[in-house]
Amino acid sequence: MNHSGSTIPALSDLLSPAVIRLHLKGALRTDVLAELVDQIAELSGQPKARQKLLDALEEREQLHSTGIGDGVALPHARNALVGLVDHPILVFGRHDQGISYGAIDGAPTQLFFLLVAPTVTQHLAMLARLSRLLRNPKLRKALLSAEKPDDVCALIRDAEAKL
Repeated sequence: MNHSGSTIPALSDLLSPAVIRLHLKGALRTDVLAELVDQIAELSGQPKARQKLLDALEEREQLHSTGIGDGVALPHARNALVGLVDHPILVFGRHDQGISYGAIDGAPTQLFFLLVAPTVTQHLAMLARLSRLLRNPKLRKALLSAEKPDDVCALIRDAEAKL
């Protein structure tokens, strides 16, 4: 399964309360993407890097929405962002009402997992693992009602342990 040794950490190891935002405010995709990117501490003092990531995310969305249906989106750049980050980053955001995100099923999107990875292998592995986890309706429902960032971390950890 994992051909590259231990280069791909568990998703639950990438999540911490610091990268979780339970009340996204933006009404538009661009606003929500900016809010998610703002959770990445490494980019806070780097406006150029932040903008580069935002541009890459927006470019990917224009190609094809990362809204995978069932109220979930997995925003990510089209390619690994070599040189922008030196380790994989995962940010979780939740929008109370949900926003129109161009998802396959046309449903509003409420759950966002932003992925940033320095290598293609990590990028694809993270995407695959998240997609698999989020197919579970119980997990999606639990993420919608999680009250604290710690709850989100625990839900992902438990779901991952069952994979």
